[in-house]
Amino acid sequence: MLVFIAVTSGTALLLPALQAMGTPGLSPTQAVLLINREKANVVDVRSAEEFASGHLIGSKHVAVDQISTDLTKAVPDKKKPLLLVCASGMRSQKAQRLALQMGYEKVHSLGGGLKNWQDANLPLEKTA
Repeated sequence: MLVFIAVTSGTALLLPALQAMGTPGLSPTQAVLLINREKANVVDVRSAEEFASGHLIGSKHVAVDQISTDLTKAVPDKKKPLLLVCASGMRSQKAQRLALQMGYEKVHSLGGGLKNWQDANLPLEKTA
């Protein structure tokens, strides 16, 4: 009986951590806190057309296939937090790996991408 209780309580303690591992990246709430509290640079890694259709307010555009060449031009400070955004979170994770290899210290991806941002009813701006 004691073993069962120990296993059950251990599982209950680990469950939130395991669920978080299944959805990599920051939640929209965590992203807002990072932007507001730490003045994170926001970079949208989608295509130019996707970026023009709607993006996080104040974000810069560097397409994922241009990260290696254009990220340092758009965001020269490698110590300041960097939040990468795409449509679903997949391209931003790829860009996150590249940014870390380039020496950026605090790189984050928006988990679930712009879809999760919109689901949380957070604002976007469009390029004219």
